[in-house]
Amino acid sequence: MAASPGAITNADSALGGGEKEDKHVKPFTPEKAKEIIMCLQQPAVFYNMAFDWPARLWTAKHLSEVLHGKQIRFRMGRKSTDTAPQFETACNYVEATLEEFLSWNCDQSSISGAFRDYDHSKFWAYADYKYFVSLFEDKTDIFQDVIWSDFGFPGRNGRESTLWIGSLGAHTPCHLDTYGCNLVFQVQGSRKRWHLFPPEDTPFLYPTRIPYEESSVFSKINVVNPDLKRFPQFRKARRHMVTLSPGQVLFVPRHWWHYVESIDPVTVSINSWIELEEDHQARVEEAITRMLVCALKTAENPHNTRAWLNPTELEETSHEANCHYLNGAVSAFLNHHGTSEVVGTQALRTNRECTVKEELDVHSRVGVEQAASHTVSSGTVKQEAARPFGLDLVPVTTGSQEPSSERGGIFENDGEDFVSKNGKSFGKLPNTKRQRMMSESENAVVEQIASDRTVALSQTFVSTDDLLDCLVNPQVTRLVAQLLIQGRSM
Repeated sequence: MAASPGAITNADSALGGGEKEDKHVKPFTPEKAKEIIMCLQQPAVFYNMAFDWPARLWTAKHLSEVLHGKQIRFRMGRKSTDTAPQFETACNYVEATLEEFLSWNCDQSSISGAFRDYDHSKFWAYADYKYFVSLFEDKTDIFQDVIWSDFGFPGRNGRESTLWIGSLGAHTPCHLDTYGCNLVFQVQGSRKRWHLFPPEDTPFLYPTRIPYEESSVFSKINVVNPDLKRFPQFRKARRHMVTLSPGQVLFVPRHWWHYVESIDPVTVSINSWIELEEDHQARVEEAITRMLVCALKTAENPHNTRAWLNPTELEETSHEANCHYLNGAVSAFLNHHGTSEVVGTQALRTNRECTVKEELDVHSRVGVEQAASHTVSSGTVKQEAARPFGLDLVPVTTGSQEPSSERGGIFENDGEDFVSKNGKSFGKLPNTKRQRMMSESENAVVEQIASDRTVALSQTFVSTDDLLDCLVNPQVTRLVAQLLIQGRSM
């Protein structure tokens, strides 16, 4: 089954759904898809790569029958317009079946059971981070319904995947994942809107590690309703938006910030985090972060972890355990890279480098120029090996005008036009301005911290969280990790 057209910024009318040469032939070979994933530096949507996946039929109703009364955990959040993010520590949780969720979601007034205390008009529900290996532990055959091997990862299927089921308004707070890149498959009959921001905009997102969760850096900003008086630097952030529709697969590059919201009554999606070479250093950075957060927060209040530890973390770890974790991460890095020369090179790499990035950028621009004269007849599309973007791979750009820039996250067009098959513009290619912005964003770290402390400074008070925001700022932990690694590789 072919993927339905999706709303990729303002490109829908120009782009269509992405025709394919033959419904049994996918636009990219697994090898080519993996090459794109490993080198692409901006989010993009793959079309027609999952039209034959059995998982495309996984509606919530179907899954309720498959799970047959299995209790799963739902995160309950309020439908509010507050300017503060609704972190997971501020949510309630219920154990319920998918049948109960679907009944509640139909707004049945006589609902009983786990959802009885939650008015459907005021709350949303989200079964998030449901790992297949736990959810389908007695139905492992279902792992084969997800075929990530089509993207060049042999043997990768549902075993390495996570399921997400939500009601209208369900969302994850804006955050970045410290490990890997992300592939997200949107399932039949549901849509999700993604708000994405590039890594170099990190200072403008006001990063925080409270609440603490391994591998997640949260933003202090509610990006759909920001408090620009408290967080003025957010005006500089460049928002990329995409509405992901059934059958489409979104690629989220390493360290891209994302806020994800369900915009249909029921949404179902599946994702898999792909391991990357840079994860070895990221584990050292995470070990440093864990040690500092746990040490300071437990010293502040050893009996109240609920306020700062994300519910996904079972409990805080001891200082001894954190020391062991840090030493293990450093040793694993050194064992993996072997020589001090390689270690030094790796440690000094930024999270934006790719060995073949320049070559891919050249190919991207060639592909854009060719797209203007690219002809489509009888629903056929010629595949050109050198062209990563086209009808079946569409970049997520800053071209959308919703929400308005007055609410933060400026939609800045900073490159050359992409051109659709009929010659219409549908987005921008990034250019060297991105490198300049990275330099500006690094300089903005101090500016960000200063503006974030306006209230605190007026009260001449620095809290533990204020200190942690400086100590475990991603740029700081990266430098500390590099110093640790280099000091032990000489």
